[in-house]
Amino acid sequence: MSDTRKRYKRIADSIAEEIRSGVYTAGDRLPTERELAVQFKVSRPTLREAMIALEILGYIEARQGHGIVVKAVSPDPLPMSDSEIGAFELIEARRLFESEVAALAATLISDEQLDELKKLARRMEDPSPAISERADREFHMLIAQVTGNGAIVSSVENLWDWRYRSPLARNILARTANLGMKARVAEHSQIIEALEQRSPEAARQAMREHMDRVIEHLLATTELVEVEKARAAGEARRKALAKRFLKA
Repeated sequence: MSDTRKRYKRIADSIAEEIRSGVYTAGDRLPTERELAVQFKVSRPTLREAMIALEILGYIEARQGHGIVVKAVSPDPLPMSDSEIGAFELIEARRLFESEVAALAATLISDEQLDELKKLARRMEDPSPAISERADREFHMLIAQVTGNGAIVSSVENLWDWRYRSPLARNILARTANLGMKARVAEHSQIIEALEQRSPEAARQAMREHMDRVIEHLLATTELVEVEKARAAGEARRKALAKRFLKA
């Protein structure tokens, strides 16, 4: 029978089982994310989702100078539901779906709707995170509404609101609250420009590029292996000191 669990959950379950069975014990350092990604033959976003799931469940933690370390062998956490959706999964789905929504909207959008999108883009510059995020949501919802298709509108709304229903997605997205406002507004302005051209291809590409940058930002702001960089820097310093002593 095929394994229907999500990719990130299969990885998280596999590593958790290794921890519980004693392959890794409390205080042990896990392989780097790069090594684990190669081992499990998955992308960086999928591996990152698994690591954060394990972190939330209490199995691991990132320690400066040590890397990703086993925190507890039997944390006895609340089980993570098979229906749990992570932030990377969510953005991947939005990238696939909303790029086509934008392409369709480009053939139907009115000047009035374009003006409303521009107002929403400006509102994203508001210093209040709540106002800025609400404007972001309304921006994407308006593009869906332009299509006049109720199923599309409901789907976009559902994808957006999963961030509030999923603890895993909520945890990851909370770490990205510092996304540069200028970058956010610029990306949405590019989407508007593509829609103004009434070009399905340009609108599709603008939305895809926006979602790609969101994924990259998620990767950067959830970088568990930042501690690996610190460890590498420390090792480099130790090697440099060793060379000095050898020369002395």
